[in-house]
Amino acid sequence: MGLDLSGKQVAVLGAGKIGGILLKALLEKGLLSSSSTCATVQHEERARCLTQKLKIPVGTDNVAAARNAEIVFVCVKPQVVREVMEEIRGVATPNQLIISVAASVPTSQIEEALASKIPVVRAMPNTPCALGVGMTALCKGKFADAGHIETASALFNVVGRTVVVDEKHMDAVTGLSASGPAYIYIILESLAEAGVKVGLPRDVATLLAAQTTLGAATVVLETGDHPALLKDAVTTPAGCTIDGIMELEEGKLRVTLIKAVVKAAQRAKELAYSG
Repeated sequence: MGLDLSGKQVAVLGAGKIGGILLKALLEKGLLSSSSTCATVQHEERARCLTQKLKIPVGTDNVAAARNAEIVFVCVKPQVVREVMEEIRGVATPNQLIISVAASVPTSQIEEALASKIPVVRAMPNTPCALGVGMTALCKGKFADAGHIETASALFNVVGRTVVVDEKHMDAVTGLSASGPAYIYIILESLAEAGVKVGLPRDVATLLAAQTTLGAATVVLETGDHPALLKDAVTTPAGCTIDGIMELEEGKLRVTLIKAVVKAAQRAKELAYSG
């Protein structure tokens, strides 16, 4: 990991879906210490349940949680980020690192709400982080430096891979890797349905589709080869695969996937402006 964060005081504001995933993983991997980590949620009953489950203090007071924290995760819904930042503004200091996972909320909006030169790193993780195979893109705000990015990378590397990008690319990241699992699930479902169509039991077809997808992705990541080259290696002259590829091209799978990413990225940009 390269960084020892076990002694850092950490607060997670909004321990909902992604906040809960990060908390659980970071505590289980020992990157964070339960004695120096706290979290908040909106409702008292949920706070009590999470306190028992995670063995850390979970409350509903964002100000109390953020007051002495060295790292503050902002995992609340995008539409309430400004409100929460204004809420903690009185206790936020330039010695803290704010890490926001709120989709489509620019670092400038967070910096403006905090009204101080506080380091902000924006993160865009995806749901496979729950199993430690996620993808997270990171970008830094005006007052963050390389050390802050290194800290954020160490944290998110626990739940998968990370990449650092310019903030102008974050909407594109949202359209590709954050929304991407949904596209892959549709492809997997379709491949499994096709297996059923040609006579395979559904559980066998689903296993074949999922493991084949995992295997193909692993080859791309491990070899670094362009997907087109890898596709050509599977496609033998006058074989079965080329007939299947012709059907995919005729059905415009390639252009449809491209348009899906473009559309999702455009929507992310709209949400940023409407925020």
